[in-house]
Amino acid sequence: MNFRSIIKYLTPKDVWLKRTALIFGYIFLDFLVTITFCRTPYMEANPYAKSFMLIYGIVPGLALYDFLLAIPIYAILVFDSHMIEYTQHYKKKTEFIIDAALGWLVAGAHFNGAMSWLWDAPHFIRQAVGFAIYMVIAILFFYSSPKHLSYLKVESLKKARRNI
Repeated sequence: MNFRSIIKYLTPKDVWLKRTALIFGYIFLDFLVTITFCRTPYMEANPYAKSFMLIYGIVPGLALYDFLLAIPIYAILVFDSHMIEYTQHYKKKTEFIIDAALGWLVAGAHFNGAMSWLWDAPHFIRQAVGFAIYMVIAILFFYSSPKHLSYLKVESLKKARRNI
């Protein structure tokens, strides 16, 4: 097995690569906001992140914590991207369920963590807002059909020509 084939199996396929980038964008947002506003590890509410920050320092500890937290998320996304082809009949439903789970559990939780430094609102509200933003982005970019959109564009051009 050569290096290229190993990389092929360790990289998410198709739309899953975009989904991975979106999820990691939320994790990176939480990381940036936390290192910007956290002056001492005791300010961090997450006890696991706090312990890493106490041992290794604020930035390296939080980076290590986020990296270790991202490994299983990345593994799930890679696995799903390769296994989704076996569920072609239920592909859209399965992807939507996975997006909802990732949106609430990962994106919403990290958005909640990031906004806790900036916005004094209940945890549930911040997580719901993060989830809603994730789902809007996911629906717009992952579920819109390019064939359908190009069809609409062609039809609108035909109507415009008929009206002239």
